[in-house]
Amino acid sequence: MNEGSMLTQRLLLSDRGGMLVLGLVLLTTIIVPILNLAVPTDSPLYVSNFTVGLLGKFLCFALLALSVDLIWGYAGILSLGHGAFFSLGGYAMGMYLMRQIGDRGVYGHPELMDFMVVLNWDKLPWYWQGFDMFWFAMLMVLLVPGLLALVFGWLAFRSRVTGVYFAIITQALTYALMLAFFRNEMGFGGNNGLNDFKEILGFDLAAKTTRVGLFVASAFALIIGYMACRYIVTSRMGRVIIAIRDAESRTRFSGYQVESYKLWLFVFSAMLAAVAGALYVPQVGIINPGEFSPLNSIEMVVWVATGGRGTLFGAIVGAFSVNYAKTFFTTFSPETWLFILGGLFVLVTLLLPKGIVGLFDRFSRKGDKQ
Repeated sequence: MNEGSMLTQRLLLSDRGGMLVLGLVLLTTIIVPILNLAVPTDSPLYVSNFTVGLLGKFLCFALLALSVDLIWGYAGILSLGHGAFFSLGGYAMGMYLMRQIGDRGVYGHPELMDFMVVLNWDKLPWYWQGFDMFWFAMLMVLLVPGLLALVFGWLAFRSRVTGVYFAIITQALTYALMLAFFRNEMGFGGNNGLNDFKEILGFDLAAKTTRVGLFVASAFALIIGYMACRYIVTSRMGRVIIAIRDAESRTRFSGYQVESYKLWLFVFSAMLAAVAGALYVPQVGIINPGEFSPLNSIEMVVWVATGGRGTLFGAIVGAFSVNYAKTFFTTFSPETWLFILGGLFVLVTLLLPKGIVGLFDRFSRKGDKQ
């Protein structure tokens, strides 16, 4: 068996659940644009612009859940701060989109954002320079969250902070960033954040084709992200990571640099979350400090636990399931959603420790025995 066949076997053929989920994602990516662009609006088969945007958001959340499952499900690192990396990626994209507005803002200033004019700023801050170029903004999407994860992870893992203590300090990190971004003097729009975007790469964000393009880009980012994560967890490094999760002290005594493995994985996971944030912002049209809320990071953990921790494709299932339920309940009974979310987490913890995909796996095994 040649190397290509072995890689295909490792990534695709041995992952039936993952291939089923990705197949559904790919099928949706083909069908939804056709039903939105080619079908008349009065047809029962027509998919509305709202639905396209909603599914695009779900795809971004699935990529975000994937990043959480990579470190929690396979390395045993429970992060309650991935909302920080998601938001930083979103702000980097938002800064690029704001620079594209130019003199079309309310105050018509050719360089300063409207909120900067209101605050009587006389020049563009140095950290906004370069964000008028797409390649630079995309570089910052990866670089800023990656550097933060590198520094934070190096300090935490070097000090051997693990378990609930690591979860607490990651939650403190995202809360501190939320408070900082709420301040007007930070230069990121304060409470209102960044909004009123006009275009991306010269394409009108309000156009149907642009919305569909962002939806397709989110789907392909999810597929590529899944394959990258699958490659990692099935590699030799992945086996070491799983060994660290199951017996960290024994793995360290075996001669492996445990902190280096955990740090590399944490940085990669943070960058994956940042990409999800960057794709999310142009589809929702706003990014504000509320995205840093610790509650958002806790929700991400619920997505993974609900879908099935340590499976990758379970994280995708969980993200879609929980966010669909959130959309439904916040529409008809918004005041009860948080109680439902808490109850769901307790239910999954007690009755479905392997999540939704574990339940299907249990049924399939019973069928095989019969």
